[in-house]
Amino acid sequence: MSKIESFDDFVKVHGILLAASGLPSKLYSRLFQKLASDTFDGGDYFQIESSEDGRRRRLLLTSQSMPKDSDVFLVDHAWTFRLPDAYKQLKEIPGLAERMASLMSVDIDVETEEEEEEVSVDQIIDNEIRYAADKGYDSLRWLELEGLGIVDDSLLSLHLPSQFQALALSLIGNKIESVDVVIQEVMKFKNLKALWLNDNPVLQKSERQMADEILQGCPSLEIYNSCFTPNYGLWALGFCGNIFGKDNPACVQQDQPLSNVTSLDLSNRSIHSLVNKAFSVHEMPLLSHLNIRGNPLDQNSVGEILEVLKLFPSLSSLEVDIPGPLGNNALEILASLSNLSLLNGVDTAKIFENGKHVIDSMLQPRIPELNPEGTLVDRVLDAMWLYALNYRLADEEKLDETSLWYVMDELGSALRHSDEPNFKVAPFLFMPSGKLESAVSYSVMWPIKNSQKGDECTRDFLSGIGEDKHRSARLTAWFQTPENYFIHEFEKYQQKLQAKAFKSLPTNPSVSRSIRHSDGSPLLVYTDLPQVEEFLTRPEFVITNEPKDADILWTSVQVDEELKKEVGITDDQYLNQFPFEACLVMKHHLAETIQMGYGSPKWLQPTYNLETQLSQFIGDYYVRKRDQLNNLWILKPWNMARTIDTSITDNLSAIIRMMETGPKICQKYIEHPALFKGKKFDLRYVVLVRSIDPLEIYLTEIFWVRLSNNPYSLEKHSFFEYETHFTVMNYGGRKLNHKPTAEFVREFEQEHNVKWMDIHEKVKQVIRAVFEAAALAHPEMQSPKSRAMYGVDVMLDSSFEPKILEVTYCPDCMRACKYDMETVDGKGIVKGRDFFNYVFGCLFLDETAHVTPL
Repeated sequence: MSKIESFDDFVKVHGILLAASGLPSKLYSRLFQKLASDTFDGGDYFQIESSEDGRRRRLLLTSQSMPKDSDVFLVDHAWTFRLPDAYKQLKEIPGLAERMASLMSVDIDVETEEEEEEVSVDQIIDNEIRYAADKGYDSLRWLELEGLGIVDDSLLSLHLPSQFQALALSLIGNKIESVDVVIQEVMKFKNLKALWLNDNPVLQKSERQMADEILQGCPSLEIYNSCFTPNYGLWALGFCGNIFGKDNPACVQQDQPLSNVTSLDLSNRSIHSLVNKAFSVHEMPLLSHLNIRGNPLDQNSVGEILEVLKLFPSLSSLEVDIPGPLGNNALEILASLSNLSLLNGVDTAKIFENGKHVIDSMLQPRIPELNPEGTLVDRVLDAMWLYALNYRLADEEKLDETSLWYVMDELGSALRHSDEPNFKVAPFLFMPSGKLESAVSYSVMWPIKNSQKGDECTRDFLSGIGEDKHRSARLTAWFQTPENYFIHEFEKYQQKLQAKAFKSLPTNPSVSRSIRHSDGSPLLVYTDLPQVEEFLTRPEFVITNEPKDADILWTSVQVDEELKKEVGITDDQYLNQFPFEACLVMKHHLAETIQMGYGSPKWLQPTYNLETQLSQFIGDYYVRKRDQLNNLWILKPWNMARTIDTSITDNLSAIIRMMETGPKICQKYIEHPALFKGKKFDLRYVVLVRSIDPLEIYLTEIFWVRLSNNPYSLEKHSFFEYETHFTVMNYGGRKLNHKPTAEFVREFEQEHNVKWMDIHEKVKQVIRAVFEAAALAHPEMQSPKSRAMYGVDVMLDSSFEPKILEVTYCPDCMRACKYDMETVDGKGIVKGRDFFNYVFGCLFLDETAHVTPL
């Protein structure tokens, strides 16, 4: 078919795509008409409107009404890219970065703070004392000395306690380092109600001990570093209810100072107990809106908290984490608090109507932070994860290995999220010639509910994804979800890992024996690997083309029961596979296997299976962010080799969104690796496994160094440069720099002043531990007819500590066969043409030439 001219041709060619889109069949002809005439008529029905802050947009319906399934609209794709090409395209395609920055609302000017006339701390204090006097206060009660560069000595020299009796003191953003100085000065304020030391170096030292001492010395303290203390009462509640502040630091002989409070925001105050005499209907009889998100409330049972809340007759709106301290189910919360009309901003009648257990429409959207020094391209790369969608191409021969990402045009990108959307959007490839090479990508948009003029048009960002696929956690990509919930999940996970006991297996004498035939006839080997066929030249082995006749099957394909039956393979034949070896060779299972045996050893970077551990990962990310630690991560597909679909990023939204392109693990990136002449490298070792129980493994006496091509960099743009951060160069036409191992070792020792054999001993211990973990966690791997070879990839950090990267089944041994290699100890040469002779000699003839038992 040279060109699609009729509707029937259109449906015939695009039938699968139409069905996959979910578009109602009655709209197919309408879509064909618009595609054929290239009609983009959304502007006749919709209008883009900016929100108050100018950083977000929404789409409004301007026609009088639009019934469900009544029309379909074409949405153009403003930018289509593969992830590794994103930076390059934004830099090189004229106008692209500017259009994307405008579409994503990151093109606005960032105001930099103008330098103010420098005022001394003493002048600020004098000004505050005069201000308090003008207000009629007998003394200064509220003092803010923020971001003034105050150090320990200058804090002491101010003699603050002798000048006034503060109720609230803020020292946020200074340079105070001494715990003793803080305690000495602060404890002189006996009536202190609030103290803020946020963003001072002193908090990185003995924060818990310092907090305990300050609370003992200041028994009236109710707020410490923005968190409620166990002593909190009317003052802290009044501060959050906007009753107390600089202009009204305390109630003066006032009974029930909170009597007029109607709305109270207690979110993220680290409150452990809500059972408090100040938090009562007697003190706040008019309270109608309460926000208690982000608090552990772990000293109260669900029942106790509900009983407290039931006592407030005016309470009609509640915001709380779900799941959280009030339970896991929105319906159960509403059953106990029947007066509520809004729960997390959602009408309670709708909650009952829809039967939703977890509801949350009050999540604030993520808005990218704008760095005044960042380029337009930097801003787009950060913001694009809030807008980009993806699809993967497939033709009759294969599925494309990497996904295509795209950003819809201004109209499509203005569609905001709703759990109850009134529109649906799906990608669609129109092939006017009937073939994939002519395809033009669009999105199609149509109403799935009746809408009226002025209604906001929304779509579900996670259409078809429920809680079984971590819907609530995945919303973190677009919204500010409750950090405390995820941190709690991470801490529980950490405690579980730390409880794992170290179990070391004994290194027993070998029990495997040669499998030579008693009559001296050669062993028949079937293989589908050209290297084995070419280089296995020992007379003890003869290649056969018949799998059913072979004594040894050495294959790159998975041999399962179905294949055995089809080919005629029996259980008496030796196989280069172990049962359940997926526990090692699949990336997510490898991490699980190691964690089952060892918890979180230092030689395994923190690793999460995003399909099952997304909440725990998000918690880890938030903890690192809180503690100002490096947050660079690498995402790897479960079962793809050669770094296909592998990405490096510190962007939380990016990590969550990349789950959409297939199952992934997320592993803490080794941001400071050992370098060789400024370049990153990893090490490929070959391990031969004779037995799992008892564990019999051997390490070949040669290994391979894999070098990146570019100098290593942590520059953000470099994360898009394959040849800077990855070391596998023997695919995709990239330049491969072979470095003889012995030469590498000598030069590395000289460059870093280390002894390679010391590093080698550590590597051997780590590799042994990996296979011990498999033997401990999966004893079912043992099979008397299995002998296997695995590639083990290791990287060294800047302290020359080995880190396990992955284990590969039937590794590519091209270099092993191509080059003669000096052994690790420098005492011999392994001829490339003899590599597989040594491998088969070890595994099947009980020989140990050029291998080391581990």
